[in-house]
Amino acid sequence: MRLITEPLTAEAFAPFGEVLAAPEAPGRLHIDGVLENRRAHAKPAMYFTCKEPSALPLASTTMERHLHSSQSFVPMEAGRWLVVVAPHGADGGPDMARARAFLARPDQGVTYGADVWHHPFTVVDRVARFAVFMWKDGTSADDEFVEVPHFEVVAG
Repeated sequence: MRLITEPLTAEAFAPFGEVLAAPEAPGRLHIDGVLENRRAHAKPAMYFTCKEPSALPLASTTMERHLHSSQSFVPMEAGRWLVVVAPHGADGGPDMARARAFLARPDQGVTYGADVWHHPFTVVDRVARFAVFMWKDGTSADDEFVEVPHFEVVAG
């Protein structure tokens, strides 16, 4: 299966979460209701990640989700990066036939909603640094990775 990237827009990404962007003019922009924690005992976790770029086309057989927590990626220093998401299929796993691939700009972040299937974090242009925020309780329920049929992401 081949996914062709499309620009990351708030409208196109809405079924999967929220697109994050700093305000255009001086001031604050509050994004209320985007962070989600479904476990009262889980603690907020923030970490920083540095990632080497991957070339397009990208071939993969992996998707992941965080059943109980949203997960936010905020670029600190980045080029373009991939956001690959899929709705749930009849079996509860990712429905790759309806998957979508977005190419995010360096000034865009995302918050994946809790229980949203997405591809592991991937940057394409250059080494990138991101801040990542989610809730964790230290158990295997924090992250779920699954194998899916081979798919390829190409630039649109």
